[in-house]
Amino acid sequence: MVRGITVGVPAVLLGMLLQAATLEKLSLADMTQLSTAIVRARVTGTYAAAQGSLIYTHYKLRVAERWKGAEASVLDIVVPGGTANGLRQTFSGTPTLIAGHEYVLFLWRGPSGRTHITGLSQGVFGLKSTAHGQTVASRAASAEVMLDSAGRPAHEDAIAFELSDLRHQVSRALAEGGRK
Repeated sequence: MVRGITVGVPAVLLGMLLQAATLEKLSLADMTQLSTAIVRARVTGTYAAAQGSLIYTHYKLRVAERWKGAEASVLDIVVPGGTANGLRQTFSGTPTLIAGHEYVLFLWRGPSGRTHITGLSQGVFGLKSTAHGQTVASRAASAEVMLDSAGRPAHEDAIAFELSDLRHQVSRALAEGGRK
C-alpha cells in the first residue's frame, strides 16, 4: 500500500504541473521567428480526439493568406485539451477558436508532425471589421502566469493592430531575422 502511494503521488503531482503551465512571454518578432507558418485563416470545423494520454482539439482552417511557411489552402492544427470519449482535459494558456471566425495564427510543426499554435494564446489574433471598413487584429490580455526571457514575472496587455500594420510588422521581423 505504501509503495502504491509513493508511486501514485508523484504521478498525480506531475499531471497537475503539466496542466498549470507557465508561459514565456513572446514578442511579435519572437513569435515570427519561432513559427514555421503564419497564416490568416477561417476556422471551418473542430473536433477533439484522444491521442495517447492526451486529448487534443483539432481545428480545420481555410487559409486566406500565407505570411510564412509552405503554401496550403487547408490546415489542421491542434490545441492541447478538449473533450473526447467522455473525458475532459484543460490546460492553462490554451486558446479556443470559434468555427466561422477568422484569425491570424502563428504556428509551429512539432516533432509528431502536428501543427500547434506558437505561444498558445499569444499566437492567436482575432480579426474584426470596423465601421470604417478596416480590419483589426487583436488579442486579449492573458491572465496566465508569464515570465520574460530572463525568468522574471511578466505581464501581457491586450494588443490590437490594423491588419495591414500586423502584416508589415511580421514582414519586417522576417527580413530582420534573416540578417542575424
